[in-house]
Amino acid sequence: MPPLPSPQKSILDIEICGQPMRDDHNKVYKSFSDVIEGQGLLFFSAFTFSSPNPVASFKRSEVDRIGEAMTIKPTVRIADRKLVVKDRTILTNVPDNVIDTSGASTGPVEGVFLGAVFDHENSRHVVSLGMLLEVRFLACFRFKLWWMAQKMGDKGRDIPLETQFLLVETKDGSNLESDINGNEDNNVVYTVFLPLVEGPFKACLQGNDHDELELCLESGDIDTTGLTFAHSVYISSGTDPYATIYEAITAVKLHLGTFRLRQEKKLPGFVDYFGWCTWDAFYQEVTQEGVEAGLESLTAGGTPPKFVIIDDGWQSVAGDYEKNEQQQQPLLRLTGIKENPKFQNKNDPTQGIKNIVNIAKHKHGLKYVYLWHAITGYWGGVRPGVKEMEEYGSKMQYPKLCKGVLENEPVWKTDAIAMQGLGLMNPKNVVKFYNELHSYLASAGVDGVKVDAQCILETLGAGLGGRVELTRQYHQALDTSVAGNFPDNGCISCMSHNLESLYCSKQTAIVRASDDFYPRDPVSHTIHIAAVAYNSVFLGDIMLTDWDMFHSLHPAAEYHGSARAISGGPVYVSDAPGKHNFDLLKKLVLPDGSILRAQLPGRPTKDCLFSDPSRDGVSLLKIWNINKYTGVLGVYNCQGAAWNSVERKNTFHQTKSESITGNIRGSDVHLISEVSLDSNWNGNVAMYSYRSRNLVTLQYNVAITVSLRVLEHEIFTISPVKVLAPGFSFAPLGLIDMFNAGGAVEELKYEFKAGTKSGLNNRMQSRWDSSR
Repeated sequence: MPPLPSPQKSILDIEICGQPMRDDHNKVYKSFSDVIEGQGLLFFSAFTFSSPNPVASFKRSEVDRIGEAMTIKPTVRIADRKLVVKDRTILTNVPDNVIDTSGASTGPVEGVFLGAVFDHENSRHVVSLGMLLEVRFLACFRFKLWWMAQKMGDKGRDIPLETQFLLVETKDGSNLESDINGNEDNNVVYTVFLPLVEGPFKACLQGNDHDELELCLESGDIDTTGLTFAHSVYISSGTDPYATIYEAITAVKLHLGTFRLRQEKKLPGFVDYFGWCTWDAFYQEVTQEGVEAGLESLTAGGTPPKFVIIDDGWQSVAGDYEKNEQQQQPLLRLTGIKENPKFQNKNDPTQGIKNIVNIAKHKHGLKYVYLWHAITGYWGGVRPGVKEMEEYGSKMQYPKLCKGVLENEPVWKTDAIAMQGLGLMNPKNVVKFYNELHSYLASAGVDGVKVDAQCILETLGAGLGGRVELTRQYHQALDTSVAGNFPDNGCISCMSHNLESLYCSKQTAIVRASDDFYPRDPVSHTIHIAAVAYNSVFLGDIMLTDWDMFHSLHPAAEYHGSARAISGGPVYVSDAPGKHNFDLLKKLVLPDGSILRAQLPGRPTKDCLFSDPSRDGVSLLKIWNINKYTGVLGVYNCQGAAWNSVERKNTFHQTKSESITGNIRGSDVHLISEVSLDSNWNGNVAMYSYRSRNLVTLQYNVAITVSLRVLEHEIFTISPVKVLAPGFSFAPLGLIDMFNAGGAVEELKYEFKAGTKSGLNNRMQSRWDSSR
């Protein structure tokens, strides 16, 4: 394989000369004779007459100030036993023991905290917040202990147990009207409900058969009780759903003071490179030789990984000596800080884990090496009675799951951790454990850790102050160790979708967005894409969402791969050595191992927030993101499979038709005006479809249709058309053979000179890293 070119900047100069010509804004460009190609970088260029500017007043502020984009700041209040938002009733029959506290001091948007006063102290309380009817909602709820999924509905009884995020729509007018003219009277109003942690209690929402929205408060410890709660749920509203959520989470951050926003955290460098994880390739049978084989295999195909996650299988673990009463396979527990013999050099075992780190970095050119561990050390915790581990004070603790999780995931009744217990380190000693583990890894050249199984802590708080207190102690220790040992903030949070983990972590900037990629489970693939997108609506303002590994050689490979490309998060595979689709990988990975990462967490478009693209049989899922100068829109048919609330598992269901047709618009990219270089952008966009290779120009609010079968997708690059001069316009598209083509455009510069024949000479410079 020839050596990769050294990183350098290339400049593409484009000269456009000619007389202005009339053009149809909705013209479809079928032939590439209508566009300009150069060094693989594609631009749309057309000559058009100037048009009115319907979106001049629609220009948004920069992304980092998204909260300032809200059109209105309505008051949220309880009046006459009703929760009222901008004179619209959200909840009726609010009980007298529900109390509200103004949230005006917590941020620029006036919200309200809800709580309740109870008759007696207890470790668990449930209270109605009122009746919820005639709205549409999106709920993110825990369908498993570890993970959230989405559920849509229109009344209280539709809200699942363990709901941790609720977005409610009250509608009086169209979404398009509210976007264009900002008329408050016609605006859709979005109200966000954020259950919180209050003292030692964790809150969640749920519905009941009377269409009431209920608040459930739990400490996880019968000796940790409470009577009065004033700040259990935060509620605020606005006309921009994404800004409303951002502002609400900002207010919660200011109130709790226990976590930070995504924008306030350092992003680890690995997110801008292609990676490989050992899990689905080897599972727990991973070896040092297997790691090297995987790295060699991917590099040989022209898609060199620049980071690796050595997943479960490298640690020193053992089962209990005695047999368990249930005759289950003994649960493995951690028996030492250092690696097991599989990861020791046979000629020099003292090198330890450093041996494979050196091989990865020095021989295969990796920039980052991450290792896996559970938040409690290992799945079964730290084994008590092991001399090497005595200083951590491990004792057996048996999980006690909350009622909501147990109802949603009844298999926990016979789970090995529940039956055999977990060796839980003394919370006072866990900071020492993390520091000794992480300092050992850091000294070997490891750059970070993937910390798994985090939600298990909520089940282990009995006698220790409860679930919130235990989680807080562990996360404070983890934050301290990561900050002290991994200067690139090298930590990935996994199996961590409970509120304690999210609201008690200040350091970690990356969170897994959903349940695993399951290569051998056909029901899982459409479910996965929907879940990562909808969970990112909530999680994406707290951490950057990681949409998980996938297989490049798989029936659903392109479906998964294209979604990773527009996710805004890391892109990595778990292919077994020699089992790769390099044609697919080259749509994601550039020759130097870098990726074209979008700027934000990918999220569903506004018109998809309350439709159900997994269950309703008629909706496509649209996911939007932005690059520096373009937008990107992914469209997916996710119908036919979803979590079944009766069977309590993911199941297939009958779809109404083989294919679904939906509308797409330039305005589906929520911040499309932000990537326009023209302060007087007239709303025209160039829209390029990856699969059909069609190019169309149209107004940003004009729709075109797309039809997809289940497990089919389409990716659109959407680029604001810049008017260079009267009658001349231009739009960059990027590297059109990549899923996220527009991510390749790193810099644009326009220069104008008087032409000799045409009267106009236009010159544009586009800069990008040619080695990428």
